[in-house]
Amino acid sequence: MTIDLSTMSRVELQRLITDAQTALKNAEERERNEALKAAQDAAAKFGFSLEEIADTARERQKKSKSGPKYRNPNNPEETWSGRGRKPHWVHAALTAGVDISDLEI
Repeated sequence: MTIDLSTMSRVELQRLITDAQTALKNAEERERNEALKAAQDAAAKFGFSLEEIADTARERQKKSKSGPKYRNPNNPEETWSGRGRKPHWVHAALTAGVDISDLEI
């Protein structure tokens, strides 16, 4: 299907754009439903519902938080898990020549 856009009026072009946007939304919804059905079928193949798998994934995300691995010797309330940016007290201790293993809990 070839459409000669150069011969179309502004109103026809606007209608074409509107129709194409509607068709795009319908295609996205259809493909989303197909993907959901495929995911449900795949989960059912292993004896699970899609909701069970999603719940398990959420639980794993919640458990991913790690506990403290290092403690500030000058202020035992300050701890660091070893993930993310180093706190100022860790940086200061390392700059002062303290070995990181000395800060481990």
